Amino acid sequence: MTSLHTTSVRRRRLGVAAAAAGLIATLFTAGPAAATPDPGDTATTRSGVSVSEQAEARAAIESGEIPGVDEIVHSANIEHLTNVPKDALQGLNTDLAFQGSYAYAGNYDGFRIFDIRNPKKPRTVAQVLCPGSQNDISVSGNLLFLSTDSSRSDNSCASTTQPATEKSSWEGMKVFDISDKRNPKYVAAVETACGSHTHTIIPERKNVYVYVSSYSPNETFPDCQPPHDGISVIKVPRNAPEDSRIVNFPVLFPDGGNPGAPTNPGVSKTTGCHDITVLPSKDLAAGACMGDGLLFSIKDPENPKIIDRVQDNVNFAFWHSATFNQDADKVVFTDELGGGGAATCNDEIGPNRGADGVYDIKGRGDHRKLVFRSYFKIDRPQADTEVCVAHNGSIIPVKGRDIMVQAWYQGGVSVWDFTDSSKPEEIAYFERGPVSTDAVTTAGPWSAYYYNGYIYSNDIAKGFDVLKLDDRRTDPAKKVRLPELNVQTQPDYFDR
Repeated sequence: MTSLHTTSVRRRRLGVAAAAAGLIATLFTAGPAAATPDPGDTATTRSGVSVSEQAEARAAIESGEIPGVDEIVHSANIEHLTNVPKDALQGLNTDLAFQGSYAYAGNYDGFRIFDIRNPKKPRTVAQVLCPGSQNDISVSGNLLFLSTDSSRSDNSCASTTQPATEKSSWEGMKVFDISDKRNPKYVAAVETACGSHTHTIIPERKNVYVYVSSYSPNETFPDCQPPHDGISVIKVPRNAPEDSRIVNFPVLFPDGGNPGAPTNPGVSKTTGCHDITVLPSKDLAAGACMGDGLLFSIKDPENPKIIDRVQDNVNFAFWHSATFNQDADKVVFTDELGGGGAATCNDEIGPNRGADGVYDIKGRGDHRKLVFRSYFKIDRPQADTEVCVAHNGSIIPVKGRDIMVQAWYQGGVSVWDFTDSSKPEEIAYFERGPVSTDAVTTAGPWSAYYYNGYIYSNDIAKGFDVLKLDDRRTDPAKKVRLPELNVQTQPDYFDR
């Protein structure tokens, strides 16, 4: 039985033309529920496509260049074990986190908890209704962290959308107690400047530090004023999460960051960070910050220190996310060209835009530098109705190799090897055909992560997918078992 809690607080190319402490208010039994995102909480895309683009997509399906509508295709070394469709939460699916035998799946309407003891048959444990895009999610011990990056009437889970121009509007971090997986309790909220688009946790024994990434300030927004050139650092006491508070707002861009257009046409102006990945075992963090990529030290988590900063004003439009390799001598940055709302996997865009950038880390200590080596982009053709771009992924832990699994929206799931930084290559894939040949549609995997022997993918539209990878290059990873995984808090896979 499912419960819903509502809390109160192919290699050819296509040609292209309230109070923080909340209580469970209502418990619903299984069955469909009216839980769709409020207006203003949904992603935007270009919905219309030309007649010629529609015809081209249909012709590509008929010729076998791309899969048919919703058709599943994959490489021989990947098996699709199961799909769990959306249920009570009908918003866009977002990020994933893992703990023991549970997976936690974000959704614009709240979050869902799966029991994954049998990966072939994930079982829903709870669904928590708490609207507020995009509900980026992390877990640590008995605490679950949820980002709200849309202007709300208050900090409760019963809030409604409200203009950011109103001082009373709320955005920020929510904290839940998940000691009872069937009955999560909303226990704390912290308002942050410009909300919380994503967040990254640094777990310590007594406290959890949360780096809050947000951006796009506006002079008309009372709680999101320019300049917004840093991140909010929240300290959450494990034994008293109701005492959570902001302890710092370190300025990462004292010069204002990348100015964007017209100085750098086609590049986002830096007004904050989109996402940060930390590698606590190495006291390192990598920031994907709109027009800039960062490497910084987190020896003192309340006071991160910039080590190096890079820009790519030729091919990168929006620095979206970052992933270290296990040896911490490489970083993969992703470019979310089109903001996750455009078809970018085609000949018109090419292989270097909307791609991954592979950087080596050279030098030692505070003298380390990020050195560009190559781009990686899937070369499987996608229709112009398919939103496709580099998105969230994780390392597949294999000693001596650098292998990553990654989501590409409607480009599907890609497994690729960047052991040779200059010559990355795809070694496995899974994808569905276009959702539609008549309109540009936001769908496909938001996140694709490797956890304890399986790949888990949260498809924006289709639900929760489980994949099994069988390949001699990745098989050693099956021996690595983790008690917990928040991908933006990268573990030391082998020191355990």
